[in-house]
Amino acid sequence: QVQLVESGGGLVQAGGSLRLSCAASGSISSINTMAWYRQAPGKQRELVAGIVSGYSTNYANSVKGRFTISRDNAKNTVYLQMNSLKPEDTAVYYCFYSELNGENVSWGQGTQVTVSS
Repeated sequence: QVQLVESGGGLVQAGGSLRLSCAASGSISSINTMAWYRQAPGKQRELVAGIVSGYSTNYANSVKGRFTISRDNAKNTVYLQMNSLKPEDTAVYYCFYSELNGENVSWGQGTQVTVSS
């Protein structure tokens, strides 16, 4: 099993920045995908950004150019640098982990990001 613990959420004004961290522990496969999802109250959970073991990334169109996902495999940690934050970015952000064929899915408990205007 893989356990994920997020940190770095908080309250920030529009235009500000935050960096989220997700530390993974347990039986981590060398080939895996980690990602950040977010969910606002009453809304469906959506993919924000994903990164594979080889550092290929993908982003939701709404965050391209503003957010950057990265990972430090030595630390088993994935990051989400969020710049130029907008009120619509307000949500609980969840870290996600899966292996090659979508096996052994794990979710973090979430960290709240609130962007005021």
